[in-house]
Order: sequence, then C-alpha cells, then structure tokens
Amino acid sequence: MNARGISEHEVQVAAEPGVLLEGSLTVPEQALGVVLFAHGSGSSRFSPRNRHVASVLQQAGLATLLMDLLTPEEEEAERWTRHLRFDIELLAQRLIGAKQWLMEEPEVQEFPIGLFGSSTGAAAALVAAAREPEGIAAVVSRGGRPDLAGPLLPHVHAPTLLIVGGDDFPVIPLNREALDALRTDKRLELIPGATHLFEEPGALDQVARLAGSWFLQQFAATSHEGRPGQAPV
Repeated sequence: MNARGISEHEVQVAAEPGVLLEGSLTVPEQALGVVLFAHGSGSSRFSPRNRHVASVLQQAGLATLLMDLLTPEEEEAERWTRHLRFDIELLAQRLIGAKQWLMEEPEVQEFPIGLFGSSTGAAAALVAAAREPEGIAAVVSRGGRPDLAGPLLPHVHAPTLLIVGGDDFPVIPLNREALDALRTDKRLELIPGATHLFEEPGALDQVARLAGSWFLQQFAATSHEGRPGQAPV
C-alpha cells in the first residue's frame, strides 16, 4: 500500500490451462469494484490510453486489472503474422479466465467486475460477458468494434455503454448496429470532435469520466442485488 492508499503490484493471471499472462493489479482503499481491461489490436497492458483511463477510475475508487491478452511468444509472432489480433474467440477466452482469476483473488474476490474493452478488445469483452455472465456487472467499449461479437450481442446481460468519437465516422454505424442488437440496459455516447484514438485535448478524460460513472452506477446496483448470476444478499 503506497502513500495514496493504493495497492499496486504485478501479477500473473492463469487465463487458460498452461497459459500465464502478465498483469498490473491496482486496488484503492475501500474500492467499490474492479475493472478488467481488454486492450485492442497490437496493444498491451502498457497502453498509455488505457493506463490513463485506469488512473481516473482508480481515483474514483475502482480497482483495475490491466493485462496482456497474449503471451510474449504470441506477441512476437503477432508482430509478423497479425494472426491473433482479430481472434475474438481466443481473446474472449483469455478474458473469461482472467475474470475467474479475479473472482478467486482474495484482494478483490468480493468485488463486482466490469469489463473495459477497446477496439477489438470490446468485441472480446462482449463475447466474454455473453458466454460467462456470472460476476460481470457492466461493460464499457471505447472506440470499439462491438459488431465483431455478432450473434452473441443479444445474449449480453451486463449493462453496456458504447463510447465512440464523434468524428470516428467508420466506427459510428458499427456501434449503432451493435446497440440495436443488444437486449440489455445500453447507451451510446459520442464524444464531439474526437477521432478513433481520442487523441484530441480532453477527449480521453471524457471517456474516463463516462466509464467511471457507468461502472459506479452499475456496481452500486449490483451491491443491492448481489453478484450477477447469484441470488441477492
């Protein structure tokens, strides 16, 4: 625990049998829930954008787990082949394993879990939420490709927020179609003047604020109703 009352440490996540993935777990004092990040194509737990969003969520009282979805060997192969970045099934399975790890990790096991997905990671988050809903209280997509979750979108039970740059014209219609397919509590937020990577001044801060509010709202509801997939307490 550092001077700010935040526990920060590197972890190894057993995401699949025989597969250990590197992660960074940060837990503020009296945290209200934990957010698992699913980065997009060609990125890692060191993604500066996701780390910025994570820091804002931590200040709001949320624990975060940023993790690599690929092993170092897979990352090296991916640099040359680009064969895994759109393997949504693989990425979703890794997220399901990480979610299970969080549910068994003593420091955070009682927390509701949120998924924050970027780009293709958003599709993986939604597939994971559809396939293994227990414990998943909310999903947020940043500049995501939720359309890649395809026929599983109607099976997502977790409340879902889609955040898209107002000038990210190729991705906006894909998110509108995904919004129509979702059958849960849902919302689409457009950040005016922002493009796909939210590099414009203040754009990423708006994303972080929207995400934080969404997670806190849904986690508060979960605390009254019990962990998703379980009887109310």
